[in-house]
Amino acid sequence: MMRLRRNTDDDDQLRQLDPEHHTVSRPLDRKCEQNPMRLMGILVVCLMVVSVLFSVSTVLRDPPSDGVSAIEEAKFLQLNPRKVTDAVDDLSQSAEEPKDKLLGGLLDAGFDERSCLSRYQSALYRKELQHKPSPFLLSKLRTYEALHKRCGPYTESYNRTLKQLRSGQHMEQSDCNYLVWISFSGLGNRMLALTSAFLYAILTNRVLLVDPGTDMPDLFCEPFPEASWLLPFDFPLLNQFKTFDQKFPFCYGKILKNNTSTDSNQLILPPYVYLHLVHDYDDQDKMFFCDQDQSFLQKTPWLIIKTDNYFVPSLFLIPSFEQELSNLFPVKGTVFHFLGRYLFHPTNPVWGLITRYYQAYLAKADERIGIQIRVFDTGVGPFQYVLDQIIACTMKEDLLPEINMEEAVVSSYGHQKSKAVLMTSLSNGYFEKVRNMFWEHPTVTGEVIGVYQPSHEEYQQTEKQNHNRKAWAEMYLLSLTDVLVTSSWSTFGYVAQGLGGLKPWILYKPENGTAPNPPCRRAMSMEPCFHAPPFYDCKAKTGVDTGALVPHVRHCEDMSWGLKLVDHLTTTEF
Repeated sequence: MMRLRRNTDDDDQLRQLDPEHHTVSRPLDRKCEQNPMRLMGILVVCLMVVSVLFSVSTVLRDPPSDGVSAIEEAKFLQLNPRKVTDAVDDLSQSAEEPKDKLLGGLLDAGFDERSCLSRYQSALYRKELQHKPSPFLLSKLRTYEALHKRCGPYTESYNRTLKQLRSGQHMEQSDCNYLVWISFSGLGNRMLALTSAFLYAILTNRVLLVDPGTDMPDLFCEPFPEASWLLPFDFPLLNQFKTFDQKFPFCYGKILKNNTSTDSNQLILPPYVYLHLVHDYDDQDKMFFCDQDQSFLQKTPWLIIKTDNYFVPSLFLIPSFEQELSNLFPVKGTVFHFLGRYLFHPTNPVWGLITRYYQAYLAKADERIGIQIRVFDTGVGPFQYVLDQIIACTMKEDLLPEINMEEAVVSSYGHQKSKAVLMTSLSNGYFEKVRNMFWEHPTVTGEVIGVYQPSHEEYQQTEKQNHNRKAWAEMYLLSLTDVLVTSSWSTFGYVAQGLGGLKPWILYKPENGTAPNPPCRRAMSMEPCFHAPPFYDCKAKTGVDTGALVPHVRHCEDMSWGLKLVDHLTTTEF
């Protein structure tokens, strides 16, 4: 009887638990005073109920933990960017549109975004444009796009002009005239040469058609809306491009040599003209940069150009182009920056390489430093004098902190600033030495330095698809850094600085196996260098220093005979 009564009492007491306040009523307290064990059991039950209710409320109130990483990721990119993942699957998923995905009107808004994700997503990874494209440049680009659409491959005008070309007879200038660019040389050279050809096409109202080569469609999206820039595979001269050189019958330099008259207007017009503007071109080929010769070239509908040079600076020295170029680019040092950002958009596979690497290694750093290394010396590297030069430059210019050789750990309080160093080189030797230096020793400032290198191909493999994909991805990644160090003479570095709008620190070219002193200097502008310019005064018909004719065309920092564009107001800054 006592046991039955006790169980009934216990049930009654449990019913008196207040479910809202999780407390026990007074009658239960009095009963429990007589039995401490019974009180202990009830307290355990209370604690279990409270624990369950607290857990449920926490789950309902707080977001999933991976939401934190999404917030951090947006914070690091500073533009609340879309999280870009795999190039094929999820690259187009986004949380928010970029602030200025059309780059101040530079890009047309009419493209299908999924076909080329980088075109509009690039703004998520870059700082806002320091300079805005001029209204005249924007108008000229829209005009060119309309011309390309009207005269591009397989249009009525193209087919008619092509039929005349097939006939082998000279034709009068038509409503559609063409500049065919031959794919030639390494990737950096090709990008600089193609930009030069595009600017020349704009200035002369020609349609630019691009030889696909082995990999152009694999690397770059179509830049013009509604019409391809690629030369069709059935173009009648396509298979002859490899034979085009200075001895080719329709080479402009050879035509001039064979002409007995000194007046280019007296020349017999061929069905097309080949322009040989490769680094080995001679004085007759260089007559391309004279006004009188431009008048002759305007008379032929088909020009075919082969070059490995960024010849834009010499276009600024042609009087008939001078005013239009000034209207297009009021700030002279922005030519490649604007035209490169307009023309070159990585294809989705290359964009996947870029964004995955950026998110994994660069996005979370407080500052990103790019170091582009190209060694032209023969022999087996890495070379100690090159490493010494890199360290001397980056520390002298306060790009990287010095290391503390005395202490194993440097105490630091609060937030430790992080720097991500992106190194690119055909060799991994320099990367390993710099990485180990910052791993084995603390910095004197307490900054945390991470050193990364995406690939090391050992030697240049221009004809290999995957090699060029990686090269393009690395140039693009360098252009996303905050500060940049480049190697003298390297077109790889020129492309990166131009796309990124960066004035790099240029490593002087070592001589006799020793590190130069000073190790580097700041560039006058972000423009590339024209390595093989003409030194000829077309009017006076005599040699002249073309780097001293106008304030905005100067000799390059890394190549004394080269030419580059600068804004004449800033030439004394450095």
